[in-house]
Amino acid sequence: MGLVLDSGVLIVAERDGRPVSELPAALEQVYGETEIVLSSVTVVELEHGLHRANTPELTRKRREYLDTVFAAIPVEPFTMEMAQVAAKIDADARQTGRAIPFADLLIGATALHLGYTVGTRNLRHFQMIPGLNVIPL
Repeated sequence: MGLVLDSGVLIVAERDGRPVSELPAALEQVYGETEIVLSSVTVVELEHGLHRANTPELTRKRREYLDTVFAAIPVEPFTMEMAQVAAKIDADARQTGRAIPFADLLIGATALHLGYTVGTRNLRHFQMIPGLNVIPL
């Protein structure tokens, strides 16, 4: 199985003081061998949190955590093909009166393109994407 992690999973792990190195092992126990990746859009979300830190100490801690995350988990670039998937999903959703938050739409399109599942703490947004497998983490 392949898994695209949403930023919320990593944010909670950071707040709980859980090392990034524990995450793959924990996921493997539950789901078997799993290739874990991040969408480049998730990088934007995580870096945004870094730049919103309100103290130099918090900025330093977040930078260290993110450097560890990015060293441990590969980042998939957002491609033209993923953009085309996202555009179709967004157009279809809006025709039915639904709006999927943009970052979640792009992360979901990344997972669909790769044939992966999204691991998230925000099921509601990702479950609006047709055909996307979503698991709560």
